[in-house]
Amino acid sequence: MLTIAFDVGETIVRDDRYWASWADWLDIPRHTLSALVGAVVAQGRDNADALRLLQPDIDLDAEYAAREAAGRGERIEEDDLYPDVRPALIALRAAGHRLVIAGNQTERAAELLRALRLPVDAVATSGEWGVAKPDPGFFARLIEFTQAPPDHIVYVGDHPANDVGPAKAAGLRTAHIRRGPWGHLWAGTPDAAAADWQISTLTELAAIVT
Repeated sequence: MLTIAFDVGETIVRDDRYWASWADWLDIPRHTLSALVGAVVAQGRDNADALRLLQPDIDLDAEYAAREAAGRGERIEEDDLYPDVRPALIALRAAGHRLVIAGNQTERAAELLRALRLPVDAVATSGEWGVAKPDPGFFARLIEFTQAPPDHIVYVGDHPANDVGPAKAAGLRTAHIRRGPWGHLWAGTPDAAAADWQISTLTELAAIVT
């Protein structure tokens, strides 16, 4: 039996709603923000830099709190999931694997993911742990959280530098999924090539880990 841990954004969940909600909150065209996200991704920068390009003095924590207070805060719903998520999780669980969701998200995102009642054993986020990828402490916390030997954990993610490289350094096995801006743009990098497996859909995992 393996423990399979999944990143969230562009692995489990599409980020469309996330960025659209920020564009609406800042009263800018959605395409403008989408293009800026693509630009900072191509430069290897933090995706939040797209918001800083629009408002250099923006206080992201304050804006996040203001959105929540205004009833326009974070949402993750069933239609935000990639269509292969539930079938893949069901197949992996039926094969006897332990499943965990763990990514760079807020505490609120963890609550929203749990509310979806996905067929997983546990959900955790960097907001709850107080440490975010690619910090090695995130993967140390993941190992502690799962209580599994590192080489019995497979970390699945779309971001080569945040997911594959540091997970491998922590002794985990890795699967790089080629979807979303990071997954496609950086698929040919050494970090992506270092993954144990390259996949295009989560449904491929059942055959691979077996």
